[in-house]
Amino acid sequence: MKLGLIAGNGRFPFLLLDAARATGLAVTVAAIREETDKEIDERAAADRSISVHWISLGELSRLIEVFHKEGVTRAVMAGQVKHKQIFSSIRPDWRLAKLLLNLRTRNTDMLLGAVAKVLGDEGIELISSTAFLEPLLAGEGVLTARAPDEEERKNIEYGLAVARAVAAFDIGQTVVVAAQACVAVEAMEGTDAAIERAGALMRTMDQAEGEFDLPGLKSETWGTQDVMAHDASTLARRLTIVKVAKPKQDMRFDVPVIGIKTVEAMIRAGATCLSVEAGRTLLFDREALLERASAAGIAIVGSARG
Repeated sequence: MKLGLIAGNGRFPFLLLDAARATGLAVTVAAIREETDKEIDERAAADRSISVHWISLGELSRLIEVFHKEGVTRAVMAGQVKHKQIFSSIRPDWRLAKLLLNLRTRNTDMLLGAVAKVLGDEGIELISSTAFLEPLLAGEGVLTARAPDEEERKNIEYGLAVARAVAAFDIGQTVVVAAQACVAVEAMEGTDAAIERAGALMRTMDQAEGEFDLPGLKSETWGTQDVMAHDASTLARRLTIVKVAKPKQDMRFDVPVIGIKTVEAMIRAGATCLSVEAGRTLLFDREALLERASAAGIAIVGSARG
C-alpha cells in the first residue's frame, strides 16, 4: 500500500516521510514547486520506495492524476503553504478555479476542507497529519527546566482567551502578550513573523520612552515620585507567546507547529514564555527545542484544551 504525501515547506514533510517509511509504507510525494525543499529529490534517489512528483499550487487535477496513477488511496498534508501565497500567487486549473468560485469565505480552513472533499470524491482519503507523529505532540504541563512565573501565568490566562477568540475566526493561532495586554496577533505572516513584529514594537516603545517627558516637566528634572509614576504606566517588557489550535481544529491540515526557529525568534524578541495547546501542537526537534529554550531561560508549558 502507498501513502500519498502532499508536501509543503519546512521539516514537517521530512519528519512524516521518515515516520511513514519506518512503518514500511511506500510513499508518493506530491511536492509543491513553490514550497517544498529540493532535498526531497535526494530522499527519493536514496530510497526506491519514495517517488516524487513536482506540481504547482494551482494544479489540483494534476495532483489527483498523480495519486491515481500511483495507486494512492490515502494521503496526508504536511508542511506549511504560506497563506498569502494560497490566495495571491496561484494560477488555478479548471478544477481548482471551480472550487474557489464556490467558496463561501476565502479562509484557509474553507479552502483546504474543499480540497479534501474533492480528493475524497476521487477515492483519496485525506488523513490526519499527526497520524505518524503522535510522540511529537506537546504534553500537558511544564516542558522546560523553568516554569512560568506569576506574571507569565497571568499573561497565559489572558492570552488563551484572546487567542481562542481569534482562532475561531481563522485569523491566526498565536498572540503575543505583555502585562496582560495584546502586543501582536498572528495573521497571514505566521507565528515567527508575529513574534518578530512584537519584539520590534517593544523596541520602538523603548526608544520612544527615552524621549518621554511628563506634561510640564522635562525628564532631566524628574524626581523619585515622577519616575515611579512613569514606570507604573509603562508596559512590562517581557513577552509571552500563546499558541492554540482552532476550536474545531481539523487535524488533517494546518496543525499548530513549534520548532527551533520559533524559540530563536522568541530570543531575538525578548520573549520569556511560550504556551502551546497540549495534545494538538507538534514540537519539532523536541529535545533540541526544549534544551535551547531552557538554556535561554524560556519557560514552555502545554496548556489544557479550552
